[in-house]
Amino acid sequence: MKASPELRSTVADAIAPVDTQANRDRYRSGDFPRSDRTKDLDKRYRWDLYYHAHDTVGPFHTTGLNDAHIDTMLRSIVAPL
Repeated sequence: MKASPELRSTVADAIAPVDTQANRDRYRSGDFPRSDRTKDLDKRYRWDLYYHAHDTVGPFHTTGLNDAHIDTMLRSIVAPL
């Protein structure tokens, strides 16, 4: 994983409060915007949590990381639905 341990920790701390059982159940049932267009539910859930954390905490220092690197980090933080 190319993300630093510090970045992973920061993102994990920001995601933890919203990675709730209620949100997981909502996503499993398709109760989220544009759910009909979602091909990969787990990926959508991970990235929605990431964007929520980004909006709440502020921008993360992801210079040098592409989406694949960030997704790898997110898979290590967010358990599959």
